[in-house]
Amino acid sequence: MALKDRLLAETMKLSQNPAVAKLLADERFMRLVVTAMSMPGRVSTFTAEQKERFAREMGLATSDDVRDLKRQVAALEDALRRLERRG
Repeated sequence: MALKDRLLAETMKLSQNPAVAKLLADERFMRLVVTAMSMPGRVSTFTAEQKERFAREMGLATSDDVRDLKRQVAALEDALRRLERRG
């Protein structure tokens, strides 16, 4: 039996327990579950924001800055090639 199938089976067993059903019906508990599930996204967003802030404070280029600069350089090189072909 795969892990996913076993986890599903155990969850079904738990959901039939009256104490668990009562807990799942509690709005406060469900709010806590939803908040806990959203934490990884919140942490990664916070980390990314702090990383960008630190880079700005230290005068460093972020990966987004480098990507934008590479696009600009590529566009300028294309424009230069077109001008060289004309002249």
